[in-house]
Amino acid sequence: MPQTVEIRFKGNRRGFHDWPEDDSPLRLNEPVLVEADRGLDFGWVNSTGDAALAKCGGCTSCGPESVTEEPATAVEAIRSKVIRRARPRDVAQHEDLRTSEDAVRREVSARAATHQLPMRISDVEWQWDRQRLTVYFTAERRVDFRSLVRELAGHFRARIDLRQIGMRDEAARLGGIGRCGREFCCSTWLTQPGPVSLALAKDQRLSLNPAQISGGCGRLLCCLKYEHDFYATARKRFPKEGRTVRTLLGTERVVGVDLFREQVKLESAEHGSRTVALLTLRDEVSAAAATRPDDDQPVADVPAGTRRPAGAPRRGRPGGGSGGPPPPPPGGSA
Repeated sequence: MPQTVEIRFKGNRRGFHDWPEDDSPLRLNEPVLVEADRGLDFGWVNSTGDAALAKCGGCTSCGPESVTEEPATAVEAIRSKVIRRARPRDVAQHEDLRTSEDAVRREVSARAATHQLPMRISDVEWQWDRQRLTVYFTAERRVDFRSLVRELAGHFRARIDLRQIGMRDEAARLGGIGRCGREFCCSTWLTQPGPVSLALAKDQRLSLNPAQISGGCGRLLCCLKYEHDFYATARKRFPKEGRTVRTLLGTERVVGVDLFREQVKLESAEHGSRTVALLTLRDEVSAAAATRPDDDQPVADVPAGTRRPAGAPRRGRPGGGSGGPPPPPPGGSA
């Protein structure tokens, strides 16, 4: 049975391929040549064995022709073969192609401007055997680039593939340093960034200023999404803001919570504002509930209009004392 390996290409593009079992196992970050669309492509081994199968999902239905046209950061569902390990001259050819791609990108941008196409060329990528040139671009709407493709194909003598990508995919391909001082998550470990809504920033009580919650791509920070579960879980331990609680000092209103310091800010008309620890607040609420009179209910536990005190009559019903009709006498009608 062949060994499944994950190959990493330029721009965080990945693919799953098969390596013959009779050959020696591949090592991580080892350069290899793999089957590509009508030719060969160059990549590095990103994972092997069980780790690669876990990422691929153990799927065996993918064939050499099942190439997806997903965004650049998506995992390509292909199971073609790894042809061989890359030789030093193969690595040198790959580096020459990467060096020439910047000039190719500028030329493609100039030709797109000549055709007056509303598109921005983000990146270009040569296939290792120069049989295919992939052009990645961003645009606000769909672009009719058929005339541009014919011109580029005649100029570069290769198959031209133009792919429209989003702002997040562009940041993943180009890379960069985020406001945290580390490399973009989408260009390192977060290979499939998902949508991020403004509701996540509101739940985390963050500033809604776009300049403070946006990443290098101009969209909302990806970290808002994978940190949201922590905030949602931690906030369940705290009383809701605006809620009224009864403590040893009397009735106070919750005006703010600090999840990391585990503190609650309270405010009352008699004692002003104060900040107490969450555990201290729980003890005060429990002590106040234990010392209250029997007919007094804790404000935090009984919201207004949601519960009827025990023994109180129902309004508008027989025996309620509010003008309702008297109950019929036993044994028949009056």
